[in-house]
Amino acid sequence: MTFGEQPAYLRVAGDLRKKIVNGSLPPHTRLPSQARIREEYGVSDTVALEARKVLMAEGLVEGRSGSGTYVRERPVPRPIARSGYRPAGGATPFRQEQADGEVRGTWESSSEQAEASGAVAERLDIRPGDRVMCTKYVFREAGEAMMLSTSWEPLAVTGRTPVMLPEEGPLGGMGVVERMAAIDVVVDNVTEEVGARPGLAEELHTLGGVPGHVVLVVQRTYYASGRPVETADVVIPADRYRVAYHLPVK
Repeated sequence: MTFGEQPAYLRVAGDLRKKIVNGSLPPHTRLPSQARIREEYGVSDTVALEARKVLMAEGLVEGRSGSGTYVRERPVPRPIARSGYRPAGGATPFRQEQADGEVRGTWESSSEQAEASGAVAERLDIRPGDRVMCTKYVFREAGEAMMLSTSWEPLAVTGRTPVMLPEEGPLGGMGVVERMAAIDVVVDNVTEEVGARPGLAEELHTLGGVPGHVVLVVQRTYYASGRPVETADVVIPADRYRVAYHLPVK
């Protein structure tokens, strides 16, 4: 192989990818078998197998038990609007994570006390092992799971208060800003960092993805006078959604 030349399996995968994108291999069409790929491209079984693995890792094809490998339906990415810090105004957890007021959705949640891991402790500026309230959410739009979130709040801030459980009490189901205001903690800043990684098996099971699919992870932290009072990881399937920010100009 000369310098700059692609490995054979990438060249085969690239040609098959082109056929999928241009419609020569439309959704729900069976991908050529390993033997067919071997014969058509003049490659070994190993190369044919690796090419199929590439397409599967990219989410372009999916295996069906006992049937073969098929081209997947390619969703048109929809925007998830985010607008950073929003003042008090009755924001629900869904509205907190999806700032588009035209979108209607539901959420499921569960909360339990836990010890802060090293990473969470660093984000909340507390000690590893300190007690936090961990709340996990599944957000749905038209019944479809579209977003996951895991939130941590230091019990040094919310413990023994009416807002200790985010989904219970007089302000259950409200956003972080409103809940914190109820205990005289004024949220005045929020940071978000966006990254991407392969989805974990349990995440993809809930979101309807396949192994190898990439997810976007929004790492968000709310602050009150410089003190972190909540941090969360928001997980979004990258093949179905785009993260769109709408930030005010100051």
